[in-house]
Amino acid sequence: MPATTALDLKSYIRDIPDFPKPGILFRDITPLLSDPAAFRASIRQLADHYRNYEVDVIVAAEARGFIFAAPLALELNVGFVPVRKPGKLPSETHSLSYDLEYGSDTLEMHTDGVKPGQKVLVVDDLLATGGTVEVCCQLVEKVGATVVSCAFLIELVALGGANRIGSRDLFALIQY
Repeated sequence: MPATTALDLKSYIRDIPDFPKPGILFRDITPLLSDPAAFRASIRQLADHYRNYEVDVIVAAEARGFIFAAPLALELNVGFVPVRKPGKLPSETHSLSYDLEYGSDTLEMHTDGVKPGQKVLVVDDLLATGGTVEVCCQLVEKVGATVVSCAFLIELVALGGANRIGSRDLFALIQY
């Protein structure tokens, strides 16, 4: 198997023009996910970046964030806390609503998922406009925990999602 740093992860991202609507260039991660060496390399590269950070738990929003957050949590030997749409978590939750381009959405996290004072890494597959990750960070901070960084496989720089993260640390393996 090639060394994890030798793989060009960007070459495993497929461009799909005009999806889900005309004018959008969709960055499809499924070729990376279907290749065990590329998927493993992405997780190991993220883990290598965060090994010297103090992280107690990883938080990620459904659904694609889970794909990277769960194996990264195992690699870093920390817990994983899911953030989901309303009604999907079985216990008491905190929730926050946010505006989308056309409407609004709400995300929830168990009230006991993240403890006050914990150091949290927020993970998602892609940073575009930053709305989802901003809400995840707010949910974490609402309970008195600290977001130590936000990690992504891909950052679409031109869409300005980093602005929504503000002064929080950000890392992406691939940038467009």
